[in-house]
Amino acid sequence: MASLGELRDERIKKSALLKEKGVSPYPATVRRDKTVGEVIANFSSLEAEGKELFLLGRVRTCRSQGGLSFFNFDDGTGVFQGLIKKDEIGEESFSLFSETVDGGDFLGVAGTLFLTKRGEKTIAVREWKMLAKALRPLPDKREGLHDTEERLRRRYLDTTTDEATKNLFVRKSRFWQATREFLLREGGLEVETPVLELIPGGADAEPFKTHHNALDVDLYLRISPELHLKRLIVGGYNKVFEIGRIFRNEGMDREHLQDYTQMEMYWAYIGYEEMMSLVERLVRHVVTKTLGSSTHQFHDTTIDWAAPWARIDYYEVFSKHTNLDLATVTEAELKAYADKEGIDTGAHIGRGRLMDVIFKKKVRPHLVMPGFLVLPPVDIEPLAKRWAKDQNRVERFQIVACGSELGKGFSELNDPIDQRARFMEQARLREAGDKEAQMMDEDFVEALEYGMPPTAGFAYSERLFAFLMNMPVRETVFSPLMKPR
Repeated sequence: MASLGELRDERIKKSALLKEKGVSPYPATVRRDKTVGEVIANFSSLEAEGKELFLLGRVRTCRSQGGLSFFNFDDGTGVFQGLIKKDEIGEESFSLFSETVDGGDFLGVAGTLFLTKRGEKTIAVREWKMLAKALRPLPDKREGLHDTEERLRRRYLDTTTDEATKNLFVRKSRFWQATREFLLREGGLEVETPVLELIPGGADAEPFKTHHNALDVDLYLRISPELHLKRLIVGGYNKVFEIGRIFRNEGMDREHLQDYTQMEMYWAYIGYEEMMSLVERLVRHVVTKTLGSSTHQFHDTTIDWAAPWARIDYYEVFSKHTNLDLATVTEAELKAYADKEGIDTGAHIGRGRLMDVIFKKKVRPHLVMPGFLVLPPVDIEPLAKRWAKDQNRVERFQIVACGSELGKGFSELNDPIDQRARFMEQARLREAGDKEAQMMDEDFVEALEYGMPPTAGFAYSERLFAFLMNMPVRETVFSPLMKPR
């Protein structure tokens, strides 16, 4: 069997042969009368018309027998069969086709439609044109790319050979399109906020750092657009949202990536309860548009997004699975519990961070069907408004299902004095070594001092899409960042 290098050399020679014959292997212009999909859908009427059509596509298979060559080609809308006869296109053109065309090449063919004796829809080619000569053979369509690392590194080959992977990204487009459609219909204004920031904020995450040469300042890639979007609420916009890239310099696992797409929305004059109702409608809409159904499989569990969503009290469910009372538990007791349960707390600093890591390890795995986890301690959410009934808790909710967090929202903190105090506590944790603690953002606090109306916010990322596909999030990204070979 010839090596890849030998096959490539042969194809380079074929490209040179085309040039010798005065044929460009990569012409600049191309003609197309119909897509393959249109031809298949309207074959009977087009065949009856008998008009010559010019079709395009990538050669999938090619087989010759005497003075005949059959080949299949695919233009992304469907696969069609072509037939070239030596006595109809001439020996020179037929020979050049036989000598230079390989699987993976892009061709244009002109001819008329007919049905073969076996009933196969076919174009009888009168003229053919090389559109792009492939110098490397495609992987076998039946075998595909089995190695996960190779599939992710060369995703363009994965989508070429595997229809399921190709359709995955069509579904992902529908996911974000459905999100955008819903929010626009609800009166939202889509905006763009900075990706480069002097002070990263809006989430507990370690940022990436870069340098701006023209200004000669160090900057961060944003970990959330939250603080800029809330500045727009201060500025008089009542409903804003953004769908854009987020960057967090943290670990990689089934649910986490360093750069990913996220939607964040902020609606003025509503609280977290009203936002939960809106989010429930949003997610059901997006799930149905993405999947064509309100249910899907996640491992061995059928998830039904149309069923009523439970309201899960953070304190109650935490106590149920840990026997710890968050109203009275101390930082030392949290640390002792974590140590006893084998939870690594070396990188987790402060009472809030300890609660969060214990919750993720011991409580969240039990939350299976879609629901809202509500009213956690103030220690774990420095940007949410305190609950009127208990100032030690905040009006925050998370979408939880199958042991994962799939979205988060809350009544936004609009008290600038309280916000400053919580930023200061975050700064203290940061000085103590917590790289994910938030930084003091004086400009944002100043914006709040001009007044921000009661507002609720919410965000979800492509993790939700990966969850719907029952796949690790990295495998739902077209080109995930990977180590060099």
